[in-house]
This record gives sequence, structure tokens and C-alpha cells, in this order.
Amino acid sequence: MQDTRALALTFEASGLPPVKTEALSIFAAGHRQATRVRTLLQAACTAAQRTGWTPLTGPVEVDLTLRCPPGHRTSDASTLLGGVCAVLQDKKRVSSIGLAHLGVLVDVALWSDDRQIRRLSYVEEPAEDFSYRVRVSAVPTMV
Repeated sequence: MQDTRALALTFEASGLPPVKTEALSIFAAGHRQATRVRTLLQAACTAAQRTGWTPLTGPVEVDLTLRCPPGHRTSDASTLLGGVCAVLQDKKRVSSIGLAHLGVLVDVALWSDDRQIRRLSYVEEPAEDFSYRVRVSAVPTMV
């Protein structure tokens, strides 16, 4: 039987992606990245529901394209990628803090664990307003 799950998912979000810059979890209630986390989770949820996406269990590639006004970048690529990847992996393993404030968004996961990531890419494009595109895809396993 052929596996018919989608192997790539691309979606857009307005504003800036969440950044991971400190030891405090970006999932903590009241964290300064809370709005960005919810925006990313909602965009991912909408795209996943539209396509029937199920979380990937094998190797993953994550591409982030940030659109921003020239000269107005707010964070470096590693903190932007770190925030996006932290939010899009399975959050159920984050047991040290309560996640009830996320409601149904706590279940949004595009892959199981960041250890699955084999490729990352980051690109900036000039734009009048901040927005970003995320693409998650399965990396073919080599035999």
C-alpha cells in the first residue's frame, strides 16, 4: 500500500517569527514571544488541516524565508530558526512547564523532535512589512 501523506508543507505568517534567545521556554505563559508563538502555531495548524499533514517521524528539512523592510532585521538567523523549530516540533515532551494556555494549539506539531532536522535554510527578502514563509519537508533516507 502506498503512503499518501504529504511530504512537504509550506505556509505563510504575518509579523515576525518567534526567537529563541534565553533559557526560559518560549512556551511559558506570559513569555514575551507568546503572540509570535501563537501566530506561528495557528498558521501551521491551518496549513496542516488543509493538507491532511501528519507529523514527520523521519529526517526533516526546514526552510525559513523572512521578509522585512531593508535594514530592519530584528534577530540573527540562528535565533529565528531556533524559535521556529522549537515551536513546530512536538511540544508534549516539554513537561517542565504547563502548556494549557496554548489550548488546542499545543497539539500542533510538524515533526516529533528537533533531532530529526538534517537541513536548515534561512533566506531574507526585502518587503514593506514583516512576514515569513516556512517550508517543512521530509528528507529522503539514503539506503
